[in-house]
Amino acid sequence: MQFARTLPKELVHRAAIAEVFLTDAERRSEDEVLLAAQLPRRHPFYDDTLAPHTHHDPFMLLEACRQGIFVVAHRCFDVPLGHKFLLRTVGFEVLDPAALTPGDTPTEAVIGARVQRRFSCRSGTTGLRLAFTVAVGARRAMTARIDYSWMGPRDWTRLRAKQRGAFGLFQPPAALRGPRAEPGLVGRRDPANVVVSPPHSTGDGGRAARLVAQTTHPTLYDHWVDHVPGMLELEACRQLALAAATEDAGHRLTALPVSLSARFRRFAEMDLPLLCLTGAPAPGEDADCALLQLGSPVAEVRIGFAGRDTAEADLVGAASAGAGAGAGAGAGEGAGLRAGTGGRPLL
Repeated sequence: MQFARTLPKELVHRAAIAEVFLTDAERRSEDEVLLAAQLPRRHPFYDDTLAPHTHHDPFMLLEACRQGIFVVAHRCFDVPLGHKFLLRTVGFEVLDPAALTPGDTPTEAVIGARVQRRFSCRSGTTGLRLAFTVAVGARRAMTARIDYSWMGPRDWTRLRAKQRGAFGLFQPPAALRGPRAEPGLVGRRDPANVVVSPPHSTGDGGRAARLVAQTTHPTLYDHWVDHVPGMLELEACRQLALAAATEDAGHRLTALPVSLSARFRRFAEMDLPLLCLTGAPAPGEDADCALLQLGSPVAEVRIGFAGRDTAEADLVGAASAGAGAGAGAGAGEGAGLRAGTGGRPLL
């Protein structure tokens, strides 16, 4: 696998070369593809955190896997480049946090992608479930799973017109403006990377905030889409979960997500309020979040964060591994991903 240059940006549905993480792809069998990825040492969005830069953000690795779903579809299933893609479920589990420790050079990862299931109709295959295994050197860092589907431009136009028409939305969408939370409350430094409004209490110990979409954001809106992207929805849930834990004096989280499962039910419109909810933070428990629009569910997301003692132990382990002569055993299997089925906002 080569890491000297990126794959074509149109192949992974990115507009900026700087946002392309994949560098190579090789089909190993009918159902297996090997991908190469290079992660930057510092990324203006994924590495913008209040915490010390001790780990690569697993969301960045998830984005590399997300780019892989396009490669598999276009190169292995001959899906035309003009087709539209819909995200249904995503999930990941960090197996070895220490493997995500950045070094003095960009991190090179090899990602195995395996077709677990084909979704079909009379016209043929219309979607896939892909299982990913991310390896950094000899260490198995993370597993992930993504369910997605695709459709032609005409079907896409009809689908979007039907939903927007049902909401009385007939003009081109424009993102709603509004105040954003203080960056420190959601674990960020740069105000431009905050994607939720100031949270407020729901009265039962939970928190609520409105998703704030900024269509000029160079990562979350790398190119124009007419709705709220799925990765932005996931980021809103992460930020609200961190805010809820920060506001609770007895329960603070590290900013490192180590597990995630998400189910998308339908498109989230940019020009309608999108409410993000999370329950009261509980020590040792994953954060459950929901996204609602006009009272109807858009997505459900569960995020698990590393405990501070775990993060500190990872740093010690990484330092010890670095002191050894080329040591690095692969991690064992993690718990199963908790992704469901259904949904569909475009990726």
